[in-house]
Order: sequence, then C-alpha cells, then structure tokens
Amino acid sequence: MYEVRKNAMTIEFPDIGSFLSTLRSCAKKKDLKEGRRAHANVLKAGVLDSSSHIATALVSMYTKCGAFAEAKGLLHGLQARDVFSWSALIAGYAHYGQGHEALTCLESMQCDGFSPNAVTFISALKACGSIKAIEKGKQIHDEIIKQKLLDSDIVLGNALVSMYAKCGALSKAQQVLDKLLVQDVVAWSALTAGYVEQGQYHEALECYEVMQKKGFFPSAVTFTCILRACGHLTAVAKGQEVHDKIAHKGLMGKDIMLDNGLISMYVKCGMLDKARQVLEEIPVRDVFSWSALIAGYTQQGFGDEALKCFELMQHEGLTPNAVTFTLLIRACGSIGAADKGEQIHKEVANRGLLEDDLLLVTALVDMYAKCGELSKAYEVLQEASSSDVVSWSALISGYAQQGKGEEALKCFEQMQNKGLSPNSVTYSCVLKACGCIGALEKGEQIHQEIAQQGLLEKDIILGNALVNMYLKCHAYAKAEAVRNKLPAGDVVSWSSLIAGYVQQGKGEKALKCFAQMQDIGILPDSVTFICVLQACSILGAVDKGEQIHNKIAKEGLHRSDSAVGNALVDMYVKFGALAKARQLLDELPIQDVVVWSALISGYAQHGQGQAALECFEFMEYKGLNPDPFTMASVLNACSHSGLIEEGQIYFLYLNTKYGTLPNVEHYTCMVDLFGRAGLFEKAIALIQDMPSLDYLLVWSALLGACQRWGDVNLGKWAFNHAVQMDKSYASMYVCMANMYTAAGMEEDAKMTENNFGMAV
Repeated sequence: MYEVRKNAMTIEFPDIGSFLSTLRSCAKKKDLKEGRRAHANVLKAGVLDSSSHIATALVSMYTKCGAFAEAKGLLHGLQARDVFSWSALIAGYAHYGQGHEALTCLESMQCDGFSPNAVTFISALKACGSIKAIEKGKQIHDEIIKQKLLDSDIVLGNALVSMYAKCGALSKAQQVLDKLLVQDVVAWSALTAGYVEQGQYHEALECYEVMQKKGFFPSAVTFTCILRACGHLTAVAKGQEVHDKIAHKGLMGKDIMLDNGLISMYVKCGMLDKARQVLEEIPVRDVFSWSALIAGYTQQGFGDEALKCFELMQHEGLTPNAVTFTLLIRACGSIGAADKGEQIHKEVANRGLLEDDLLLVTALVDMYAKCGELSKAYEVLQEASSSDVVSWSALISGYAQQGKGEEALKCFEQMQNKGLSPNSVTYSCVLKACGCIGALEKGEQIHQEIAQQGLLEKDIILGNALVNMYLKCHAYAKAEAVRNKLPAGDVVSWSSLIAGYVQQGKGEKALKCFAQMQDIGILPDSVTFICVLQACSILGAVDKGEQIHNKIAKEGLHRSDSAVGNALVDMYVKFGALAKARQLLDELPIQDVVVWSALISGYAQHGQGQAALECFEFMEYKGLNPDPFTMASVLNACSHSGLIEEGQIYFLYLNTKYGTLPNVEHYTCMVDLFGRAGLFEKAIALIQDMPSLDYLLVWSALLGACQRWGDVNLGKWAFNHAVQMDKSYASMYVCMANMYTAAGMEEDAKMTENNFGMAV
C-alpha cells in the first residue's frame, strides 16, 4: 500500500483515487481483513476527515462485509459526517434485511441535521418494505412528493411501488405506478411480485399482460414471479407459454433463479418429467434446483426417484441444505426406507442441523413412525433441543397408525405436561388412538375438550375423526349424534359412518345413512359406493345392489376406479350371480389379482371347480401373478369339486412356480381335499410335513373328513390335537360327539359333551 524511501525517510501514501479503488474492491469481495488494513492506511495518511468520499467508501465497505458495529462506530467518530456517509450505513442495513436498524439510522441522520436525498429514500423505502412498515413508508412518500423527487428519478419511483407492494398495499402501488411520468419493467415487476406474495395469482397474470401491452418486455425477475403464479394456479398452458418466451429470449441457463422457477412451476403442476427435462437442460444447477425436483417426487409418492435425485445431486458436488434433508427424510417415510432414513439422520446430526430446525425433527419423527420404528421416533423427540405440537402429533399419529393406542395416549399426556396445547391434528390422532383400543371414556373426554374450544365448528376433518372414534367403540348413537351436529357435512364423514356400520355387519343402518346423505344433497364418492356395495352383500339385497350398480355405471366410476369395479364384482359373487360377476369383470379396463381372486373364490364356494380353474388360467394368461389368497381359492375349488390331481399340482406350484410358502389356509384346503376323497394317508403325511402342528383349522378339516367317513380313531387323534389349542371350540366337540353316536359309542359321546360343558 505504501513504500518507504530510505534516503528521504518519508512515507508516500496512495492518492484518494487509489484508496477509493481499494475500498470498493474490498467491499465487492467482502474482504474484511484487507478492508481493515486499508482503513489503517487511511488513518495513517490523515485523509479520513478531509475526504467525505473516503469516509463514505469506508462505511460502505464495512456494511457490505456485514461489520455493522465497525461501520456505525466509524460513522459516529467522523468529524465531518454527511448525507452520503449516513446513506451508506442505511443502505447497508436495508440490504441485509435489518429494516428497523435502517429506519432508526434515518432518524439519527435527521437529528444530526442532514436531509435525506433520493439515494437515502430508496434505501429507507426498501427497509420499510422488508418489515412492512407502511405508515413510515407513507411518511417518506409524502417527503419525496414535497421535495418533487419523483419527477426526475425513476429508481425512486420504482422503490415506492416496491415498498407498497411488499406491504400488501397493492392498490396504492398501482396508483403510484400509474402516476409515474416514466415507467419501466422494474416497477411493473415489483407490482407483479406483490400480487404473487399476497396470493393474488390471477391478478399477477393480469398485471403481466397489461405490462406487455404497454410495451415492456418481462425481465428474468418478472418471469420468475409469473412462473410462481402459474405453479400455484396449476396453469400449465400459461406456464408453458411463459417457458416458450423465456427460451425465445435466450434467458434459459443465464439466471439460476429463473431456471429454478421453471422447475418449480412444472413440479407444482404435477409435470415431473418436464421439470426433470428443464433441470437436465440448464448448464448450472444448484441445491435449490435439485430440491425442487426432489420435492415433486416426494409429494407425488415417488420416494425412490427422490432418493435417486439426491445421489445425482451429490455426484455434482452439491451439499444438501436443511430443506433438502427434510424432503429426503419424507421420501424415506413414504416408501418405508428406514435404513436410508437412518443414514440421512446420522448425516443431519453430524452437521448439527437438528439443534435449531424443528421441521427436520418433525420429519425424522414422522419418517421413523411411518417405517414402524416407533422407539426411534420417540428417541428423536426426546433428544431434540426443542419440540412443538407438530412433532408430537407426528409421533402420536405413528402410534395410532400402528394400533398402539395406549402408547399414543401416553405421548399425548407427555406433550401436555410440556406445556404444549394440542391442535386439531393432534386431537384427530388421539381420537384414532382411542378408537383402535376402544377407549370410549377417554374419547368422550377428548370430545368435551374439543367442544369447549369450539373446534368442531371449524374443522370437518376433526368431526370425521370423532365420528370414527365412536364407531370403533361401537357407540353408534353417539356417532350419529356427532354426525348430525357437524355444521357442514361432507362425503368423508358420511362415508365414515356408513363404513362403521358395514364393519359391524349392520347393513340396513348403512343403507339408511346412504339415503340420508343423498337427501341433503351430498353426492357419494368411490369410498361411499364401495361401502354401500358391501352393505348390500351383507343383506343379500340384490335389487338395491343393482340400483347402486346403475348409479355407478352412469358416472363411469367402475371404469375409472378399480376399487369400485372390484367391489361390484365381489357383490355379485356374494349374491351367487357368478355369470353377472364374470361379465362385469370382463368389461373392467383395469383387472387386478384382487378381482380375479374374488371371482375364483365365488366359483369355489358354489362348487364350480372347473370354472374356477379356467378363470385362474385366464388370469395367468393376462400376466397376473396369483397371491396367497388366490391360491387358497384355487385349492378350495379343487377340494369342493374333487379335483385331486389338480389340487396336488397347484399345491406343488405354490413354492416351485409362484415362490410362495404354503400357509395355514393352503394346508387346510389340501387336508380337506384328501379328506373328502378318503385319502387319509396323504392327509396325515401332509400334516406331518407342516412347519407347525398348531394349525387349528387343519385339525378341524381332518376331523370333519373323519366324521364323513366314520373313522373314529383318526377322528379322536384330530380332536385331541384340536382341543389342546382351543378347549372352547364348540364345533369340535359337536363333531366328535356325533361321530361317537354314529358309531354306537353313546358313553363316549356323553363324556365328550360333558367335557365341553366343563371347558366353557
């Protein structure tokens, strides 16, 4: 910075221009160390108090390096402060979002006897916008008008529009913009951004159109705002039109925020392939680019793809931030990837991100809960430096989902002991926990708390949870009473009530509810129709079932929703209308193993074994692999139709062809098959080959066959095994007693009956 002349022994300092150049360079690079060295040289040169330019440059350098204490100390130590040095400090505070400090500095400057200039006002307006200090902004606006600064300064006009827009005073922002003698794209972009920030997306698009009609071509900032609006509105066509303009203007790949805006827009519109295409086309990607795509995959349930994106992102040398980690943890939860989730957990913990980020803590709790790792979920919450109602609700929800109602209720108490008040989501989870363990008294207590807080009038989802709780606790009258008191019934609450009745076998009540909901103008959805079809099956209500079928057909639901189509086929199977069931199945555009299994089971139950096997072969021809239930239905069909050879082949196929180990239903069907045919040696050999002898249904099937063939000794063997597992199984005693009676062994029959009486 300076050099010593040995001969003259004098120090030669740079001129003012060199000092200014050095300070500006330090500010640009945010090189505080070099800036302090330059400051020291300025002091040695003795030019600080004689040059306002140097003083201003020093204040500006310190603020741009974030050293506000030094900037403020320097300013207050100056003998010759002026509007420029004050403005530099105000600009620094405003730039770093410290709006309150900027406005306090403005007041201090005015108290120091200096009047703000246009540059000062621009920074002050920026500060007002950042903290939404609209009243102060209006005062500054009045001062600007008094000084007649708007007529000559377009940047100041833009700052005014931006301030009002950020404060949410959009009509005022529009008014200021309309009065500006000179308008540019910056002011229009500020207004557009204001509409987007306030959630007025349609108005943002209108503003965008008006701006172009006035001859202003959108900038990268404008396009970024409009893409946000398109994303929130899922306005795909408009978003693609904007994309085309961006590409035509050659802006893609030149502004990372704009590129990320495009990715985010396509993600919000559900067009993940298009979002991925944009990401792959841009030359530079950052953590936000990848996080936007990861968010899309996670939200749409493609957890595997989200994790693949994470790997690609790491290959590019990008470091994930807390938001990325939160999304990845959610992705792991959505696909049950506990091991990967645990790896990410360790990485997050090693980086110290869990200390101050409740969103991350909650995501971890939720991930472990969804993966069934409830002890780990609880551990995360206990180790967290802080917790909130959301993180506790995630844990309570996990316990409730796993059917661990008592643990959920204990967590609920712990949460309240920590001084956290439950919200509607918490209450919904707790009600589910009460329902799964039949804790009616606790559920009623929660009901009272909810009612006292007036939450039922505000939250239909909570009302539905309350209805479900009473249904699970078999308190049907209370469930109906709650349902009738809900301010605005919806299809979910009515469907819950109908489902509750169906689960308890109360078909008539279910159909009555179905009629009531339609009477008050609530249209059934797919879930409702599925429940009502099940109700018709319970009652054998063929006519009603056909009426509902007609309604479904009119709406085309059986074609668009495979679950509805399956429910229709299942209903006709249960009616014994197998030809109708087959006809309907053939018409379904989506046929899965579930619907084919239902039809095969129907043929088996009605003794049409050959038809069942033909159906099974056709299912395989369509490329569908049978599940264990399908195979049980096939073996049952063989048993009821005496298809011994076929039954043995399909039983062998379980392991050799379909890779499934036989379960208790499969063994039961085979013992029944051999037993009906009197092939007891084969039945006994199969039983002895089972992985366990504790299959009650198998012994029951063998005992039934022994009664049919009058084999008392073998029957006794089967009976003794059965009663060892369940001494109160009435049908076993009846079957054995009847066998003794048929064989003329009256005393043994009476003894068996007496033993049953003692067992129960």
